[in-house]
Amino acid sequence: MPLESNARIAKALAERGYNAEREAVTLLAGAADPSAAVAAAVDRAPDDALRITADHVRDAIDGTGESTASTDRNGRSPVETRGSAETESPETEAAPGGATNNAIDAAAADSPPADAATADSPPADPVTDDSERSRDPDLRDLEVGNDMTGRSTGTGEYADFVTTFRDRYERLSKILRGRVNHRPAEAIADMPGGSDAAMIGLVNDVRSTKSGHWLIELEDTTGTFPALVMKDKGMADVVDEILLDECVAVEGTLADDAGILFADSLHFPDVPRTHRPGGADRHVQAALISDIHVGSDEFLADAWHSFTDWLHTPEADPVEYLLLAGDMVEGVGVYPDQDEELEIVDIYEQYEVFAEHLKEVPADTDIVMIPGNHDAVRLAEPQPGFDDEIREILDVHDAQIVSNPATVSVEGVEVLMYHGVSLDEVIAELPEEKASYDEPHKAMYQLLKKRHVAPQFGGHTRVAPEERDYLVMEDVPDVFHTGHVHKLGWGKYHNVLAVNSGCWQAQTDFQKSVNIDPDAGYAPILDLDTLDMTVRKFS
Repeated sequence: MPLESNARIAKALAERGYNAEREAVTLLAGAADPSAAVAAAVDRAPDDALRITADHVRDAIDGTGESTASTDRNGRSPVETRGSAETESPETEAAPGGATNNAIDAAAADSPPADAATADSPPADPVTDDSERSRDPDLRDLEVGNDMTGRSTGTGEYADFVTTFRDRYERLSKILRGRVNHRPAEAIADMPGGSDAAMIGLVNDVRSTKSGHWLIELEDTTGTFPALVMKDKGMADVVDEILLDECVAVEGTLADDAGILFADSLHFPDVPRTHRPGGADRHVQAALISDIHVGSDEFLADAWHSFTDWLHTPEADPVEYLLLAGDMVEGVGVYPDQDEELEIVDIYEQYEVFAEHLKEVPADTDIVMIPGNHDAVRLAEPQPGFDDEIREILDVHDAQIVSNPATVSVEGVEVLMYHGVSLDEVIAELPEEKASYDEPHKAMYQLLKKRHVAPQFGGHTRVAPEERDYLVMEDVPDVFHTGHVHKLGWGKYHNVLAVNSGCWQAQTDFQKSVNIDPDAGYAPILDLDTLDMTVRKFS
């Protein structure tokens, strides 16, 4: 029986111990007898080859008299469809929890929520061979920015941390300088009492006084200065959102003795309300997923297979990009007694099995992945992409492996990918109505407001000292994609679409112990031309 799709050919090659170039897989799919062509390509490949190339396939086909079918106008070779192998389109629905997960709190955002399908989809057409897909790679445009892989400079010395925070201050204060008439701390200290003043600084301390007011100590490159927020100023909601080490601006009036600044207003760097997102000039989609957790005994393999099977259907033909936001594998030693919940105990074997699952994705899909806290990289952020040994294992479909966080420009849409460890800290520190696990996108709004993916230092989120603070959101993204918390949530904040994409792992015993009820087996599908989104369920 012939191999009917690129994914099946890739799988057949993998079973023989080979990866393959995209062109090689396409040539094999177009052969009159794909099964024989695969066998011939493997037989004729050099003994030391780990990858089947297009040249290997051509040599094999020439040597066996095989011929490929004529190509279509997009340069693809039409072959049979899968015959009786049919799949039904996965269920589409809003995020679990009803409207609260899809609606935007008017107090937190001024934009309508991203569109998402809420009804079941009709049955999909039969699964087609990849060579019949109408996708044209020449139309694609994907660029990665802010990737610090291979650029780490920090040694852990005190001076390195000073450099990181100085860079954070300089870049975020630049955003705020257009809103307030900033004066350095040392200059404010020399001003006469009663003067109007404004200062931009990193939050060194914030605490409430016995009288119910709030004292905020700001630090810039010249020193520190205190600001007092009076409880009758109506700024309690703003103060509730402040995290240590983030950059803010305070405007007010100096006390008579000029020793403190009485705050009248407080500003975050924030996303401008006038932000206008970009968009593709054709109908094309990206699947946003995260937290696969291969190696866990709760990994949802069947849901994953349903997802990758759907990617081969005509309905999924526009899905030309796959953006994975970390935790490809379950890892080893991440939490207490994790070994009791592992199906695969060797970290390298976990990545090998993940690579096999990734081969099920259509071979002509552009894939970008970043690491997460379960992956085999340093925990401190920014996290560089994987080392060479793991990259070699993950050499599938020419996937781009970049750092966490990273920015990805996809056909005019700027996507900020961040795994999301700091969401734990934001949810723990802020009031529940502003940040919760049930509505993780609202915690993401707070990071957008602070223009930093991990503003608080010294808590659960580890920060690596670098010459540049790669965690700053210097440019406003159009889409902010995270994972980590295993909860599904999305919405728009000042026209930025925030998406937390759930996971592919059922509830573990550890998750039960910390009251995490995961949203598993979902795949948000983003229209890159309109930024509308459909959430599909595969479990």
